[in-house]
Amino acid sequence: MLLPIYLYGHPVLRAETEEITPDYPELKKLIADMWETMYNSEGVGLAAPQIGKSIRLIVLDGSVLGDDFPECKDSKMVLINPELDVIEDMAPVSRAEGCLSVPGLSENVKRIEHVRLNWLDEDFVEHEEEFTGFLSRIIQHEYDHLEGQVYTDHIAPIRKQLVKSKLNNIAKGKVRCDYRTKAAAK
Repeated sequence: MLLPIYLYGHPVLRAETEEITPDYPELKKLIADMWETMYNSEGVGLAAPQIGKSIRLIVLDGSVLGDDFPECKDSKMVLINPELDVIEDMAPVSRAEGCLSVPGLSENVKRIEHVRLNWLDEDFVEHEEEFTGFLSRIIQHEYDHLEGQVYTDHIAPIRKQLVKSKLNNIAKGKVRCDYRTKAAAK
């Protein structure tokens, strides 16, 4: 089932998220719905807060970017209760980021593109792995949603001022999308 994407300004995107357990109600269906929603929206990642759930759950598949970013090939993952550490062994890289919750806007964000991630998969099997490059950026971007952040929190203050009216319009639902959305309560 296609779920609405909650837009910038909605309080759920800033809410604290809770860990989930194997007995979370209809978890397999929720994950399937998140995959369907993400692919329908042409995204490469979707965090539960973006569909109105304050839980620590991400679906991610950067495979479509594999030609340009080889590290993204075969990157389809479900991340439950992830824990992220940025490994500060390289200089930050500035790249354009966009977000399904901030449609029609992209901005350069500096990130160190090397992380260590611990997570549970959809069968609650524990994993730990290091990721680099653009895949690391996708993981950090989605993880930020679990921490109540959006990528615009990381842009330079002058850029944030320049896009303020666009962000306000998105928060009011004054934006066109090819997917269902839910704006902040008016």
